[in-house]
Amino acid sequence: MKKKIPVPSLSALTIIVILCFACELIMTKDPLYMDLAHCSEAPGKEFLFGTDTMGRDIFSMIWYGGRISLIIGFLATMLSTVLAVVIGSVCGCVSAPVDGILMRMTELILSVPGLLLTVFLQAVFGRANVYSLSVVLGLTGWMSMAKVVRTEVLQLRNTDYVLAARCLGGGFFHVLRYHLAPNFFPSVLFMAVMNVRNAIVAESTLSFMGLGLPVEEVSWGSMLSLSENALLSRSWWVILIPGIFLAGTLLSLTNLGNYMRRSTNKRHSNLGCEEKDKKIRNKI
Repeated sequence: MKKKIPVPSLSALTIIVILCFACELIMTKDPLYMDLAHCSEAPGKEFLFGTDTMGRDIFSMIWYGGRISLIIGFLATMLSTVLAVVIGSVCGCVSAPVDGILMRMTELILSVPGLLLTVFLQAVFGRANVYSLSVVLGLTGWMSMAKVVRTEVLQLRNTDYVLAARCLGGGFFHVLRYHLAPNFFPSVLFMAVMNVRNAIVAESTLSFMGLGLPVEEVSWGSMLSLSENALLSRSWWVILIPGIFLAGTLLSLTNLGNYMRRSTNKRHSNLGCEEKDKKIRNKI
């Protein structure tokens, strides 16, 4: 049965991304301005989603902070994907002993709890900001994808067109760009989408723990870090509204990633069936 595209998730994600990156057009207040005269004010006409414990407009913070969270997710995923493709391709192309050493090192890093490794690297970088946090999350999110890339390259490296490219003098990055990457790209695409989700979750977790972005840097995670004060003042909107946007974005990314995974599995299944049919026809 043909898998349908998750239109609701894709539509919701598209709307959120567009509004976050065009937040200047819809923000009603300055998201960084602390209006102490309207602290913890409930949603109303002036403040559509209410204000937080420092008097900042939550409606404006949602879109401004969403852009920060999405930027961190995208930057971290770009870095982790580049590392995974390069390292995984190298492991798939080198000799078996070197491949074994690189894979054991990768598995050793993968065995360390992700949160612990992220906290350690962030401590090395010092005070967290958008770019340092993106680098830290990128450096801790490439291992699983690299193993998938290695497996794909091992299957592709002895194909006729790859061997022909090498015989004609094609270097590693030439072969990777024109012959290897186009073939394994669909297999890692869904993992890249899931890495965006994982980076947003990690940023929110670190901010909630007080180890991520500072409170004055607005993101969905830093907004949720005010939950303790919000609960003490019974300001439910400070927690509920950012939580809804964060959960909706993560759910949409998860559904989109699952659709890509199913599509990739179906493609490999079809390729396997075609190869079996060819073998049967050759025997006949």
